[in-house]
Amino acid sequence: MDPEQAAHWSPRKKRPRQRSASVASAPHDIRFQDLVLFILEKKMGSTRRAFLMELARRKGFRVENELSDSVTHIVAENNSGSDVMKWLQGQNIQASSELELLDVSWLIECMGAGKPVEMTGRHQLVVNRDYSPTPVSSLNKIPPLAVQKISQYACKRRTTLNNCNHIFTDAFDILAENCEFRENEASCVEFMRAASVLKSLPFPIISVKDTEGIPWLGGKVKCVIEEIIEDGESSEVKALLNDERYKSFKLFTSVFGVGLKTAERWFRMGFRTLSTVKLDKSLTFTRMQKAGFLHYEDLVSCVTRAEAEAVSVLVQQAVVAFLPDALVSMTGGFRRGKKIGHDVDFLITSPEATEEEEQQLLHKVTNFWEQKGLLLYCDHVESTFEKCKLPSRKVDALDHFQKCFLILKLYRERVDSVQSSQQEGKGWKAIRVDLVMCPYECRAFALLGWTGSRQFERDLRRYATHERKMILDNHALYDKTKRVFLKAESEEEIFAHLGLEYIEPLERNA
Repeated sequence: MDPEQAAHWSPRKKRPRQRSASVASAPHDIRFQDLVLFILEKKMGSTRRAFLMELARRKGFRVENELSDSVTHIVAENNSGSDVMKWLQGQNIQASSELELLDVSWLIECMGAGKPVEMTGRHQLVVNRDYSPTPVSSLNKIPPLAVQKISQYACKRRTTLNNCNHIFTDAFDILAENCEFRENEASCVEFMRAASVLKSLPFPIISVKDTEGIPWLGGKVKCVIEEIIEDGESSEVKALLNDERYKSFKLFTSVFGVGLKTAERWFRMGFRTLSTVKLDKSLTFTRMQKAGFLHYEDLVSCVTRAEAEAVSVLVQQAVVAFLPDALVSMTGGFRRGKKIGHDVDFLITSPEATEEEEQQLLHKVTNFWEQKGLLLYCDHVESTFEKCKLPSRKVDALDHFQKCFLILKLYRERVDSVQSSQQEGKGWKAIRVDLVMCPYECRAFALLGWTGSRQFERDLRRYATHERKMILDNHALYDKTKRVFLKAESEEEIFAHLGLEYIEPLERNA
């Protein structure tokens, strides 16, 4: 097992208990002679203790089976400093003033670093000077999650790309995706919310007790968490990854232009591979699907940030050639700091453009690329936007701006360095690009909506409705109490209208 996974490991409760003194371990070289560890079994359990002891020994730490005068550090889990002292008192052991009492989080960080890490206040279990056998709260431990007020709304949580709980969130992403394939919206949202809140935590979940007080972690979600803690994986997720229907839907929907209805039809027709789909003469494909098959290898590979920046230059040059004062913003995951993505999204607006110029711009840009031989696919969607129309009440509502969905040819020389995702000898890569043209007065709302993430936007709209009696979408913000539209020149102003602390795009990865 990887050292970083130690934080998420816990034994099955059904296994027979085993006294730690009887656990045999192979001899290991001791690299850190000044440290002698003793891991307390109290509240941890013998099997988990044995696992951590063996892992620490493999990393070069000296770990004692029994407490002795040579021990310099006692490591405990879910115990305060006073709890440890009370246990020592019960063993008729007089603790030295130089003995370090540490939370298990310190040991887990040591395992990840492969060496002792600095002991800080959050690791040390401090005992009051006037200690008595009555348990006293630890002074410097991290407060339990239950007392840290974690909001149910993603728009009130800061979520960076530094996810400490991948082992859980990866599982919930797969479960949510399967529910989406089966059009089970309620369960899909349940798993998405669980993944979202876990991504926002600045530390890993180690035990089920750590989930107390965290929103969206009830019922089936908690059962999945408990199973992963005990077994290191979810049996349901493991079964899904081998499930024929899930694998087929995952494969079919990876084709540009293929949605759930088409995937369902192909699956019911007995198809399981893309090659058999393409060879079947009875099937007809849309123009989008044909482009998806034609450029499949490129489109299914990740778009790197270098490639996204190269596309940005391409878009910027083409747009300002026809509308010099236009503002072009890269949105989506790349605006949130991601290094890779599946496509590149751009929001375009202009403070001076007439309505006619706005309507013509995307057509001019795509015609220009077509003449240059850069346009591999184009689908225009004309604007149906109406000013002064109330925002949509649906949290997943699409906007009505003019947009086009493209596949562009990106030549290798436009990228700073050759990307591994580009095919050998081809010289170019097909890249998915979305362009959105919005009126200048809507730019802040559109930028906020197109930046994402999906769960962040869902919760932002839900918060506006349930907490502020407002309606928010990509077009506007409407105050139902005052019956007025609230203007905003920036994202910061939208957050201020909602009474929310502003969250930077880099912290919206919910």
